Amino acid sequence: MYKRIENQSFLALLILVSLAFFWVLKPFFGPIFWSVAIAIIFAPVQDWLNSKMPGRRNLNAALTLLACSVIVIIPVIFTITSVVGQIADFYKTVESGQVEITKHVQKVQDGFPAVQHWMDRFGIDFDRLKQSATEAAMAAGKFIAQHSVSIGQNAFGFALAVGVMLYVSFFFIRDGDKIVALLYKALPLGDEREHLLFTKFAEVTRATVKGNIVVAVVQGSIGGIAFAALGIGGAFLWGVVMAIFSLLPAVGASLIWAPVAIYLFATGSVIKGIILVIVGAVGIGLIDNILRPILVGRDTRLPDYLVLLSTLGGLVLFGINGFVIGPLIAALFIAFWGIFIREFQNENQIVKPEKPKV
Repeated sequence: MYKRIENQSFLALLILVSLAFFWVLKPFFGPIFWSVAIAIIFAPVQDWLNSKMPGRRNLNAALTLLACSVIVIIPVIFTITSVVGQIADFYKTVESGQVEITKHVQKVQDGFPAVQHWMDRFGIDFDRLKQSATEAAMAAGKFIAQHSVSIGQNAFGFALAVGVMLYVSFFFIRDGDKIVALLYKALPLGDEREHLLFTKFAEVTRATVKGNIVVAVVQGSIGGIAFAALGIGGAFLWGVVMAIFSLLPAVGASLIWAPVAIYLFATGSVIKGIILVIVGAVGIGLIDNILRPILVGRDTRLPDYLVLLSTLGGLVLFGINGFVIGPLIAALFIAFWGIFIREFQNENQIVKPEKPKV
């Protein structure tokens, strides 16, 4: 009896201390999560270096982290700083009146008179709608600019997060196999279940990160090049924005290039509008429909609708980290229920209903 009380007390304190530990690490959730993702994605590089240079785990981990920095981290930091500067400059031009949003909206109205007649028929006040759209655009631009400026002003916090991510990534890359082995011993789930869940975790993380990043880079590059070729200002900025929006399955980059194409048609640039529609629908659209299921859906074995819902839900709850965390939670949900159905549900005990007599 006393031994049982001891065990229960120990388990209660174990849970309490674990929760307190996770609460202490909560401010660094993002950097730690991406450290885990980096260690998983670049694990093959570390394994290859360990096979070529056995016994030099520190050097191999440093080389792996250097490769990750050159391929991923440095380009991302450069892109973020460039976009922050361009967004701040763009908002200043809008706020100073150099760019009149109302004027551009009026061009769209003049370019599509049939739309005006249709709206009048249903009693829709276009002028009021135009004013609301302008106010919404200004509010959105102000919100983005303020957050962009805050990112620039909070350079120390951003640098600290990157530093923590790199520091933790080194140890996760070097000792990832030991950490996994320790988790096998600590978790009371059974080796077979733990192997299945860890494999699923690594599989979904690797597929989602690589898949979404590849799709985003390809779509953003195609969109940015198309904007630059058509003479649309801020091509680099809009390319990055399209890359970010491409994280949303189904709609994605069309939220950017479609309104621009409508504006081109409305202002008489029909050829440019047709070219942008072709590039957007065929180039960017096919990339999303072909690459995303291959790189994300098939590797994670998630239906397309579940990938969409879990990605959107993850973005709402966890911010930019949610495009990985959402599908990851969905995949683990399916894995846990798969284990439950296989091991705890006895199909022989299921009573099948009799067919109704005709």
